[in-house]
Amino acid sequence: MMKYILFLLTEYYYEIACLRRKEILERAGAGGAVVTLQKLNLCSVEEACKRLSAKENISLGEILALTDDPLCLQQLLDKGCFAIAIYHEMNADQVFSGARYAVEDIFSLEYRSYEEAFCRLAGLPWSILKTERLWVRESMVSDVEDFYRIYQDPSITYYMEDLFPEKESEIAYMKSYIEQIYGFYGFGLWTVILKESGEVIGRAGLSVREGYEIPELGFVIDVPHQKKGYAHEVCEAILQYAREELAFEEVQALVDEKNENSLRLLKKLGFVFDRDVIESDRHYKLFIKKL
Repeated sequence: MMKYILFLLTEYYYEIACLRRKEILERAGAGGAVVTLQKLNLCSVEEACKRLSAKENISLGEILALTDDPLCLQQLLDKGCFAIAIYHEMNADQVFSGARYAVEDIFSLEYRSYEEAFCRLAGLPWSILKTERLWVRESMVSDVEDFYRIYQDPSITYYMEDLFPEKESEIAYMKSYIEQIYGFYGFGLWTVILKESGEVIGRAGLSVREGYEIPELGFVIDVPHQKKGYAHEVCEAILQYAREELAFEEVQALVDEKNENSLRLLKKLGFVFDRDVIESDRHYKLFIKKL
């Protein structure tokens, strides 16, 4: 969990940042993290880390550091810190070796941007959204066990692809999916959790199907939790997320022509039939919803 956001800045950029310190602190600290701006020539990386560990009782794994100095960035990475590079007009020609993320405008960054960067660097899932009864977050390798529990009912895989027969293959696929799909697109198929109990009850999200330009809605709720309105609740929230957070204008859905429950749900969500398609020798109806 990110508890501290530390800016270690060169004298040039420190002076600029201080002019808008209040703005930075309000935006970056909106989620509860402690935010500090420090000038590099007054505080070394070693000193800053020791101070936080001793005075603030913060471990390195709870800090997100941002710096506009390449050497400082390397020192942070060598210490195992989660660090982001800051580019500006005075360091644009410098190389921030090892930086997975870089920013150019710290003054417009909201807390969620810091949190999401921290989660990516720490290998933690993004929390996507919450509804009255459900929590949707990025899937983790540990969810695979729950997915096999959900998919073991024959009715689940009657209209959709099954998991890999070997659990090791599904785990390897999930690791690749987290790194390549979440990391590249910023969205994908997510895990649906019952807020009250913390139980994984399904999957839902948005994906990009090969050969199609419009992102696609997908969902599955395990059998014991069906007919309770969870699918409609989570899909409605995801469509809102697609419009407000991802700025999508349309979302499509492919449904087996015999899957009456999903067909009813799509119509309830406002999807409109577009055409019949064939994928992997199966007949689907393609619906589109304008957001």
